[in-house]
Amino acid sequence: MAKPLVAIVGKPNVGKSTFFNKVCGGRISIVSDMPGVTRDRIYADAEWLGKEFTLIDTGGIQLKSDDVMFRHIKQQAQIALDLADVILFFCDYKSGLTAEDWDVASLLRKTSKPVLLVVNKVDNFREADLTDFYSLGFGDFFAVSAEQKQGVGDLLDRVVSFFPEQAPVEEDDAIKIAVVGKPNAGKSSLVNKILGYDRTIVSDVAGTTRDAVDTPFTYNGRKYVVIDTAGMRKKRSIASDSVEQYSVARSLNAVRRSDVCLIVMDAQEGLSEQDVKIAGFIHDEGKPSVVVINKWDLIEKDSHTVETFKKKLSCDLAFMDYFRYITVSALTGQRVGKLMEEVNYVYAKSTFRCSTGMLNDVVTDAVRAVEPPSHNGRRAKIKYATQPSTQPPTFVFFTNNADLVHFSYRRYLENYIRRAFALDGTPLKLIFRDGSEKD
Repeated sequence: MAKPLVAIVGKPNVGKSTFFNKVCGGRISIVSDMPGVTRDRIYADAEWLGKEFTLIDTGGIQLKSDDVMFRHIKQQAQIALDLADVILFFCDYKSGLTAEDWDVASLLRKTSKPVLLVVNKVDNFREADLTDFYSLGFGDFFAVSAEQKQGVGDLLDRVVSFFPEQAPVEEDDAIKIAVVGKPNAGKSSLVNKILGYDRTIVSDVAGTTRDAVDTPFTYNGRKYVVIDTAGMRKKRSIASDSVEQYSVARSLNAVRRSDVCLIVMDAQEGLSEQDVKIAGFIHDEGKPSVVVINKWDLIEKDSHTVETFKKKLSCDLAFMDYFRYITVSALTGQRVGKLMEEVNYVYAKSTFRCSTGMLNDVVTDAVRAVEPPSHNGRRAKIKYATQPSTQPPTFVFFTNNADLVHFSYRRYLENYIRRAFALDGTPLKLIFRDGSEKD
C-alpha cells in the first residue's frame, strides 16, 4: 500500500521548509530567508504515532507574479495538490495576512482534499492575536512554531487522523539513480523525459534546480528512484554564504546515497575540467556510472563524430577507463530508453559477486602471466584472494608483505580481473593485506 502524501503549500518564506526538515528529521530542504529558495517538489518519508507518510515540500506560490520561475513553481505546487491526501496551508503570523495568502486560499478552496490551516512563527502562544486568520474560511487552525517545534505534535495528530489503516510497508528495493553534472547540461530535462512527465522545473537559466529531488518510478516492472541534482560549478565560482553552496552539498550527498550515477554533459560544450572533477568524485565514491552526452541532436555530425568524442573521453577519463557512455537528446527523447538499459547494466556489474574458487583461479592465471616485480631482492607472493562485498566489487588479497605489491602491479591485477569478469561501468576496490585469511 502506498504511503499517504501530505503537501505543504503557501506563499514564499512562511517556514514550509523549516517545518519539513523538523518533521523529517534532517536538513532535506534548503532553508533560507531568501524567498523562492525551494523551487521543485521535495519528498521525504516521515512517521508519527506509528503511521508512516510522505511529506512534500513545495515552492512558495505567487499567483500574480509575472516571473517565469514563479509560474513554474505554481505548476509544481499544483501537481503536489493533485497528488496529496492532506494539504497543509502555511501562513506567517509575524507578517500577518497578505494578498498572497488570500490568493493561495482561493486556489485551495477548489480542492476536495482535507486542508489544514497552519499559522507558523507563533513564538508566544499566550500573547498572540490570531483572530484574523479565521477570515480565510478554513475554520479552526493550528498555531505552531516550526523552528521551536511548538504545536507541531498537535498538528501531526490531526494530519494522521485522515489516513486509512496502513498495511506493513515493504522494504524499498528501488535502484537509486543520481543525475549529476554542471549547470544547464540538461539534467532536469533528462529526468522529465525518463519519467514521461514534467517532474522538475526546466529553464534556460542555469541553476534552476537547487535541491536534490527524489522521484520514485517504475520502468519495465522494476522500481527506481531518480534524483535530479543541482548543477555543480567550480568552487571558486560559488560564494561561501550562498544557497548554491548548500545545493552542491546536497548533490554530493545524492551521489553518496545513489546506486548508479548519470554524468550529464553538454555535447556542444564538450567534456570540461569540471565534468572530469565530477566524474572523479563519483569514481572515488565507488559508484557505477554512465557518461551521458546530452543535446546530441544539436551536433553537426559526420562519420568520425562519435569516434572523436570517444577518444576525448578516453583521454580525459583515463583514471576511470572502465567508463561507459551514451549519446542522447533529452529534448527529443533520442536513446533515453537505451539509457535505462545502461543503468541496469552498470548496476548489475556493481553488484557482481564471484565464488572464492573462481576468483583464485583468475588470480593464479594473472600471476602466472606476469609475476609481481621484486624489490631489493624480495618479491611479493599472493597467497589467497576473496571477495567480501559488492557496490563496488571489493577484492582482498592476502600476501607475504603488502608493501611489496607495487602500484603498477595492483593496477595490473585490477585490469586482469575486470577483463576476466567483464566488469566495465563500475569501479573496483582492491585491498592488500599481510598474512593469510585465517590471520
